[in-house]
Amino acid sequence: MNIYKNSRILKKLIIFLLTATLATACNSIQAEETSITKEKIVSGDNYGELQNQGKLRTYYFYTPKSYNPDRAMPLVLVFHGDDGSGRSISNVTQFNELADKKGFIVVYPDGINQKWSLRGNGQGRVDDVLFVSALIDHLKQQMNIDDHKVYATGFSRGGILTQALACKLPDKIAGFASVAGSLPVRLKPNCQPPTPISMLMINGTNDRDVLYEGDDHTQRGALVSISDMVDFWRSHDQCTSSSGSLQFSEDKVKTSLYKACSGNSEVWELAVVNGGHFWPGGFSTDKSLNKFNAKLGLNASETIWNFFQVTVTKPKSLANS
Repeated sequence: MNIYKNSRILKKLIIFLLTATLATACNSIQAEETSITKEKIVSGDNYGELQNQGKLRTYYFYTPKSYNPDRAMPLVLVFHGDDGSGRSISNVTQFNELADKKGFIVVYPDGINQKWSLRGNGQGRVDDVLFVSALIDHLKQQMNIDDHKVYATGFSRGGILTQALACKLPDKIAGFASVAGSLPVRLKPNCQPPTPISMLMINGTNDRDVLYEGDDHTQRGALVSISDMVDFWRSHDQCTSSSGSLQFSEDKVKTSLYKACSGNSEVWELAVVNGGHFWPGGFSTDKSLNKFNAKLGLNASETIWNFFQVTVTKPKSLANS
């Protein structure tokens, strides 16, 4: 009987010791994975994913050759248009080359079914503003990102998403730039960010997809006119008169720079005369567009990066951090 009891006690002791050992080992592995996550990121092309709102989301990102996990870097989020992808908009904008020259991380998220949604619903449709917020938090866990230098830009529907982010995520994003995009009519009344917003807008006056003169406001998904969009951000930032212009021929690019705005914010408008639905200075296989770009002399990606550098204002929630 004593032998039996001793045997049972010995078995329990062995099980306890094994359980404790495994738990310690698992905790060590988890701690190791957490501590080396940022060191795993290599310069160049990378791909990532995360779960959000019940969906697996993916993104392509590029870290410059100068990336160092011990030094915080700016982050630029770039959003594609309908039927595009993170990789495709990277090819068009050529932000990777600029990231190497200027030293920033650039991330190109993928929309679900190559599209963006500004509000979710009960049929499984996600809210991509919430996704972007979660993505920023996720990226900060993966890489050493400067909290005060997170920027957003996008093309077409991605530009429209950028406008929505300015309305809803000014606490996480310091500067915004939309190309061939505008502000949705239905979003405008509820767009009341608590801080000044630095916004750059680049639009073609002959864009047939995002009309320069805006849509019929009763139309589903209607967008405000470009002049109304500019006036909206000027009013929000309490800008006074236009001051200065960029070095472009007036007959090719009309520029309006509003710098006397609250909180050191700025609002820039670049109107590409007779320009269509395109990313100025971007890569294209369309020969006629390439000819137009060559005469235009406007590189949207470089202009956007310069805008981010001269207009960055710390979000109020981060001002004391």
